[in-house]
Amino acid sequence: MTEARTATVNRKTNETDIKLSINLDSKFDQRIEINTGIGFLDHMYHALAKHGGWSLNLTCNGDLHIDDHHTAEDTAIALGMAFKQALGTPRGIKRFGSAYCPLDEALARSVVDISGRPFADINLGLKREMIGTMSTEMLPHVLVSFAFGAGITLHVDVLKGTNDHHRAESAFKSLAVAIRTAVERTGTDDVPSTKGVL
Repeated sequence: MTEARTATVNRKTNETDIKLSINLDSKFDQRIEINTGIGFLDHMYHALAKHGGWSLNLTCNGDLHIDDHHTAEDTAIALGMAFKQALGTPRGIKRFGSAYCPLDEALARSVVDISGRPFADINLGLKREMIGTMSTEMLPHVLVSFAFGAGITLHVDVLKGTNDHHRAESAFKSLAVAIRTAVERTGTDDVPSTKGVL
């Protein structure tokens, strides 16, 4: 049996105190517990873990009396770091993944490259200032911060939709499915690059 890809990250700054554990290979026995203090962010991380096939335990005690910025950014960085650590040297994986996911009238497309080169092009097209207690400007920032923490390339585009909750959630779901495909094991020990390294 292949060993599960897991990691634990504890990240403490003057602005946030984060405890996080992840298992990338628990789609049949998922345990997801998330408490960042920002309800909509919890909802998005839950969608990412659920449809990515992860178990995820994430808690953050952040300076929400200031605003949501530090908590959103730092949890995304920590999640990216944990993802990278759990994945380890990217051998024997598909490397690339893409997915379209709808949520009612909204439709999002995500394309992922486990490249070792952090980059993110995020276009959610959100119109509202807030969803719940989360500022919508932080949603693309969360995805960028995750990409840079993980060292991967993301292209996430919401193609249509009139409801910002649906637009954001379809984006996170499509990203989850794209990542799940990209990290799928191929049964080889091959590094999926002509360079021989990622």
